[in-house]
Amino acid sequence: MQKRLNVLTVEDSEDDALLLAREFKKGGLDAEFTRVDTPEALRSALGEKLWDIVFCDYSMPHFSGMAALKLIREIALDVPVIFVSGTMGEDVAVEAMHAGANDYLMKDNLKRLVSAVERELRNAIMRAERKRAEESHARLATAVEQATETILITDLQGTIQYVNPAFEKISGYTRAEALGQNPRILKSGKQDAEFYRQMWDVLKRGEVWHGHFSNKRKDGTLYEEETVISPIRDTEGAVVNYVAIKRNVTHEVQLEAQFRQSQKMEAIGTLAGGVAHDFNNILAIIQMQADLLKSGDSLSPEQVKIADDISDTVDRAAALTRQLLLFSRKQTLRPRDLDLSQSITNMTKMLRRTLGENIEVQLNLAAQLMFVHADPAMLDQVLLNLAVNAHAAMPQGGQLVITTAGVEFDEFAASQSAPARPGSFVCLSVADTGCGIPPEILPRIFDPFFTTKDVGKGTGLGLATVFGIVQQHQGWINVYSEVGRGTTFKVYLPRLSGATVIQKTQPMPVAVSTGHETILLVEDESALRDVVQKTIAQLGYRVLKASTGVKALEVWKEHREEIHLLLTDLMMPDGMTGNNLAQRLIRENPRLKVVYMSGYSAEIAGKDLPLVEGVNFLTKPFATEKLAKIVRHCLDKN
Repeated sequence: MQKRLNVLTVEDSEDDALLLAREFKKGGLDAEFTRVDTPEALRSALGEKLWDIVFCDYSMPHFSGMAALKLIREIALDVPVIFVSGTMGEDVAVEAMHAGANDYLMKDNLKRLVSAVERELRNAIMRAERKRAEESHARLATAVEQATETILITDLQGTIQYVNPAFEKISGYTRAEALGQNPRILKSGKQDAEFYRQMWDVLKRGEVWHGHFSNKRKDGTLYEEETVISPIRDTEGAVVNYVAIKRNVTHEVQLEAQFRQSQKMEAIGTLAGGVAHDFNNILAIIQMQADLLKSGDSLSPEQVKIADDISDTVDRAAALTRQLLLFSRKQTLRPRDLDLSQSITNMTKMLRRTLGENIEVQLNLAAQLMFVHADPAMLDQVLLNLAVNAHAAMPQGGQLVITTAGVEFDEFAASQSAPARPGSFVCLSVADTGCGIPPEILPRIFDPFFTTKDVGKGTGLGLATVFGIVQQHQGWINVYSEVGRGTTFKVYLPRLSGATVIQKTQPMPVAVSTGHETILLVEDESALRDVVQKTIAQLGYRVLKASTGVKALEVWKEHREEIHLLLTDLMMPDGMTGNNLAQRLIRENPRLKVVYMSGYSAEIAGKDLPLVEGVNFLTKPFATEKLAKIVRHCLDKN
C-alpha cells in the first residue's frame, strides 16, 4: 500500500493549491495538502511535521518563493522543493535551482507534475540513504581515529596504507613516517622467521590471524601487542587489503611476569626457610658437641681454642641462616643500638669476596661513633644489595666507595628533599664508578620487579628491598647518577644521641646449672636428640627420649609420675606438634613444665602460643649454658 504523502504548498491562491491536489489525485498519488502564504506560517508548518515534498509559488503578494526556499534550507530540511509559477522565466528558474530548488513547473503546464514528484521522492530516498551511509562512515572514521587500539591497514604485500593516532602514540612513529613502510619497522627480533611464515600462510588463505607480537618502538623500547589481522574483501569477494587491530598489553604482560616472579620468590622463600630451619638443627648439633668437648678436663689449651673457634663459626653460620629466615619472612626484626661504621667493617670481608678482585672496595668511615637503632642483619642486607647492584654496573671492574658520616638537617635543608626531615642522621653512602643509570628510568629503580637486567639475571627486588628496609627504620634513600660516570646511593637513618660504646669483654665463667629431675626429650633429628641427651645427662638430669609426639605418649604412659619437664621440638612428624603434645600432657599433669625448641624464631614459631626466648623457648642452635639455664629456671618456677 502506497504511503500517503504530506505535501506543503507555499501559495497565496487557494485555487492553485487545489489544482495541484487534483493533479495528484489524477496521477494516482495519495496526499494530504497544507497551504501557507506567510513566513510565519511556513516556519510554524516546518516545525510541526516532516514533509515529503514542498510546492512553492515564485511570486506572492506578501512573500517570495526565493525567501521561502531560503527559509526551508536554513532550517536544514532536505525536503524536495519544486517551484510552480505562472510568471517564472528560465533565467529565474536556473537561479532557483542554484539556490537549492529541485525542479520547477509552469502552472499552465502540469503534465509532468506526477513524474517530477515521483523522481524527487526517489532522489530524496537516495539522498537520505547516502546521508545515513556518510554519517555511518563518519562515525566509523571517528571511532577508528579515536580508538585506543592500534589500527593499521596494508595492501596485499604488507605496505602500510593507513594508521590511526593510537599507532602513532604507541609506536612513536608519525603517520607520515609509517605510510609506505612495511610493519617490519616494528620488529624486535623476539619472533623468528617461522613465526612470520605461519602468519602469512594464514593470511594468504584468506583467514583471520590471531597472535601476539613483541614489538619495538621508534625509541628502541619494547612493547607487547595482542593482534588480530583480518582480510578486507571487495564486492566480488577478492581480498584487497589487510586490517590489523592491535591492543597494547605491555602492562598485563608485566603484571603476569611479576606474578610469576612473585610466585617464584615465594617458592624460593619457602625453600630458604626450610633450609635454614634444617641447617639450624645441624648447627645445634655442632654447637653442643663443641660444648661437650670443652666440658672435659683432658683438653689442651690449643684444643679448647679450637672448640671455641667451632662455637664462633656456629654463631656466624647462625647469623647467615637468620638472613635466610628474614628473606623467607620466618624471622622478625630485632633492632638494637649499634655503630653503623662497625657494622660495615664487619661486612667488608664478605663484600670483597662477593664483588671479586676486579672491584676495589674503599672505606671512608667517620672517626666518631655513628650509632643507630637498627636490625644489624637488615643493614647488612641493605649494604649487600647496594654492593651487588654496583657490581652489575661495573662488569669490567671499578671502585666501590663506602662512606659513613653524621649530618644535620635544619628546616631549610629538609625542605630541599621530599622525604627528608629536620634532625640528626647518619648517612651511609655507597658510590660506584659504573655505567650509571639513564635519567628516564631513574624514577623507577625502587619499583618492585623493575629491572634492566636480562631475564634470569635480576629479580627486580634488590633495590625495592633496600627501600623497604630503610623505610622500616624511619629513614630515606636518595640516589645520584650520571651515565658513564657512576651512581651514588645515600641512605639516611636517625642517629642516636647519647649512645655509648659497648666494650667487648671476655665473658666471665658462669656456673652451669645442674639438677636431678627427669626430663622427657622429644626431637625427631636423631643426632641432635642424642647430643642433647648427653648434654642434659652430663648436667645430672635423668633423660627419657622420643623421636615423635606419638612415641612420646608411649613413654609418658610408663613414666607419667616421674617426668618433671618436657623439652620438645615444635615441628615434628606423625601429625603431632610439640604444642599438641604439651597441651595433652599438661591436661593429665598440670604441674608439668615445658620448654620448646625450634629452628625458627619465637615470633614465627609461636604464632598461636606465647613463647619467650630464654624463658620457655630455645632458638636452635643454642649453647649448653643456655640450655642448662632455661631448664633449671623452668623447674624452679612455681
